[in-house]
Amino acid sequence: MLIDRAASLNFAIFVPLSIMSEERSLNFLEEIIEEDIQNGTHQGRVLTRFPPEPNGYLHIGHAKSICLNFGLAEKYNGKTNLRFDDTNPETEETEYVESIKADLKWLGFQWADELYTSDYFGALYNFAVKLVEKGLAYVDDSSAEQIAEQKGTPTEPGKLSPYRNRSIAENLALFQEMRDGKYADGDKVLRAKIDMASPNMHLRDPLMYRIKHEKHHRSGDQWCIYPMYDFAHGQSDSIEEITHSICTLEFVPHRPLYDWFIEKLDIFPSKQYEFARLNVSYTVTSKRKLLELVTNGFVSGWDDPRMPTITGLRRRGYTAASVRNFCDRIGVQKRENIIDMSLLEFCIREDLNKTSWRRMAVLDPIKLVITNYTEGQEEIFYGENNAEVEGGEGLREIPFSREIWIEREDFMENPSKKFFRLGPGLMVRLKHAYIVKCEDFVKDENGDITEIHCTYIKESKSGEDTSGIHVKGTIHWVSVPHAVTTSVNLYDRLFKVEDPGNSDRDFKEYINSESLQIIPQAYIEADLEQPEIGRSYQFIRKGYFCLDKDSKPDNLIFNRTVSLKDTWAKEVRNA
Repeated sequence: MLIDRAASLNFAIFVPLSIMSEERSLNFLEEIIEEDIQNGTHQGRVLTRFPPEPNGYLHIGHAKSICLNFGLAEKYNGKTNLRFDDTNPETEETEYVESIKADLKWLGFQWADELYTSDYFGALYNFAVKLVEKGLAYVDDSSAEQIAEQKGTPTEPGKLSPYRNRSIAENLALFQEMRDGKYADGDKVLRAKIDMASPNMHLRDPLMYRIKHEKHHRSGDQWCIYPMYDFAHGQSDSIEEITHSICTLEFVPHRPLYDWFIEKLDIFPSKQYEFARLNVSYTVTSKRKLLELVTNGFVSGWDDPRMPTITGLRRRGYTAASVRNFCDRIGVQKRENIIDMSLLEFCIREDLNKTSWRRMAVLDPIKLVITNYTEGQEEIFYGENNAEVEGGEGLREIPFSREIWIEREDFMENPSKKFFRLGPGLMVRLKHAYIVKCEDFVKDENGDITEIHCTYIKESKSGEDTSGIHVKGTIHWVSVPHAVTTSVNLYDRLFKVEDPGNSDRDFKEYINSESLQIIPQAYIEADLEQPEIGRSYQFIRKGYFCLDKDSKPDNLIFNRTVSLKDTWAKEVRNA
């Protein structure tokens, strides 16, 4: 369902009010591929590519492109190349290359060939020489400011560069000198000779090469000139014989240039197609803005669990299946839109409900003493792990004792009529254990309640209840002498507004100051003393949690992946 929840936004906002599993029709890319296969285009072969620039970590927007490229190839018995678009040496690092490969593998995809645009620097240079020889490219001495001025405006034609009519021989010599390192950065550029009056600004003699004396993460100092994206993109696709080059909508005006280079070079005719990029509410997916968050200390790093990066989602406890399911549910559009974060949260809840083990954890503890339970006595109760999970069919042991921890919110000194948990004279069931009745409580000198005194009904043992007493409330608990201490990170949305990047104000002004709440001391069940790394746990009534990568045996840290319910939806309705 499409809901326009903010008239001031320039996007549609998709909200998963009704999420149904239905067989969907073909999207427009599938229609194109099926028509190509039927017509025998490229001999019915399908080869896509995922071409990230290694200048940052992948985010949820990239996940959409990954799932689309790999998914289409898989559906039509094709392959997908991983090609790193490494033409900007000053911003690219091997660290990012390795992180991208790790993210792809985690998502469950395996590429056919691992390639780099830098693999083609020699071939691209030769392509450029060929265009110069055809009189379709020239060396320009104009400054960046002068070139920008020459471009004109969308409503006014550009002006010809004074260097546009250099001879082919002079251009070849100058371009070779650029290659040899004779000139400083910015002294000269190579431009395509197309049409300075074209209504498409990208066809007004675009830059093909610039000088940059910068060490490359792979080729070192071998090159001091680097191709521009628009020149490298299509030719790299052609070298690899990519059949369907799938880009996001911002590259629509670049497509005529993509086609022009391929036509003039008379090389393999790769074709570019565009789809709407993925924008998610309450976050940003611009690498530049994400880098700002990291470098300015608003988050702890690229893998901060509040970040929309794939590595951040993984650290927070999101599963690869939930991310793939999210990308599949939103489909493929031709119109820019914002997908509501609640859909992503729905997908992870849906997955974790089936795969996480159930445990009890008390995050805001207050001690409850069962006064008629013998001191030193202990019992073992049993709880289910999760019968739907492999290895989760059995029962876990839950130790019980005279003193237990419960949630502070489960006690009210002056309870309302609809409060069905503990209060003076009220009874509640302890999950898997007994019914208890509150008899008294203790306060400190500040008037804060520090201890609750209850009696238990011996005949009310869970599964063997003969007491005849019926209570409306059930609460979770952890035995005090058996409890394992942990710290807990409660993560929430990083921004307070739906579209923080679409504003005249600095997007950082919308950061949610309460996006991380650290609970330094919480208590969890005894069998979580050695939790499984990679295992998701549903802390009963509290949400889904996973062990953080910084945990140590003597310092456990759990991250909340997502709450059990969509609390933000309620806030939006009440706003």
